[in-house]
Amino acid sequence: MAAGSGRLVEKIAKTIKNVVENKGSSWWYTPHMAAASRAIAERIPLVDIVVEVRDARIPFSSTFEELGFSNSSKHIIVLNKTDLANRSQTKRWTGYLENQSHVCCEVNSHNKDSIKGFLNLLQSEVRELKRNGQFSHTTTVMLVGIPNSGKSALANSLHQIGRISAEEKGRLKHAAVSPNPGETKEISSLKIASHPNIFVLDTPGVLPPDIVDDDVCSKLALTGAIADCLVGELKLAQYFLTILSTSNEYKRWVKLPSMKKKILPGDQQRNCSAVSETKTGRKKQVPDHTQDSVVNDVRQTLFETISSFSEDLEDEANFVKLYGLQLTGLHKALQVVPGIGEDSDCIVGKKLLNLFRTGRLGHYTLDQLPSNV
Repeated sequence: MAAGSGRLVEKIAKTIKNVVENKGSSWWYTPHMAAASRAIAERIPLVDIVVEVRDARIPFSSTFEELGFSNSSKHIIVLNKTDLANRSQTKRWTGYLENQSHVCCEVNSHNKDSIKGFLNLLQSEVRELKRNGQFSHTTTVMLVGIPNSGKSALANSLHQIGRISAEEKGRLKHAAVSPNPGETKEISSLKIASHPNIFVLDTPGVLPPDIVDDDVCSKLALTGAIADCLVGELKLAQYFLTILSTSNEYKRWVKLPSMKKKILPGDQQRNCSAVSETKTGRKKQVPDHTQDSVVNDVRQTLFETISSFSEDLEDEANFVKLYGLQLTGLHKALQVVPGIGEDSDCIVGKKLLNLFRTGRLGHYTLDQLPSNV
């Protein structure tokens, strides 16, 4: 990472941390988190296996610090959302955690083969408990982790793919899944296997009462573990664009057709009129920002803006200038008219964050392995 970007990332991270702190701890460590933390602590000694679900993009920053494990519980670390992270970095993090004597598994909650592999691991651990004399007919697995780490999606996928009858699946409820942190409010139970019976407990996401590290706080915010309203989408978008500009991800878009070649005379005017009112008073439809054509326009805009920027990125001020050029280009690519209606920069920020968080703008592992690895 260039020195200028490193300083800017540190400054943005500190700003994010300060904003969160000024909001007050109750904004991120909510009363329901405090209650959930107590409920989890009470149940941990009673369950057979504790599965700590981390975000593969931030394997260190998403550590669940409220565990206080009982010796009676087996501990498994799951690096979830592997489809959004850098594959080679995920492999290295898995190896690192296994070298720290952890049982670790990479999981994509939306991939059947991945879920089947994880379910096989769980059943292997259950057989190990049986060999050690710690076995009953019913085994309980508790999923714990920070908000938005994908616990509920993992629980549902295990329930759908698990070896239980169709009749049981129809009678058993599902866990609520949301892209927003803090949607799971209580501990719920889902059956995921029979012979022997295995139940999984889906728990609310819990953050530590105090987040003391600027870097950790900013990564939690960028990946959606902390509500966007705490920081603001525009600040998070700038943070992401700074990371993107010093990565190799944008270079993968070099073969996309040039925006200059694609835009025909009059196209810009037509795009800018997309949200303007027609003579009949009805608003024209703006294309969904997740459409492939729009996503490709965003990718190409970012590629051309970064690759054509010739000023020294060792200078922090130049990164700020680059960000301004990117924001201007993104208005056009996302067909957001500057200065109309809701603050247009914030609209661009929201859409950009959504594309990052759904993997449409590349795969990122934000946490670096310890230097001695």
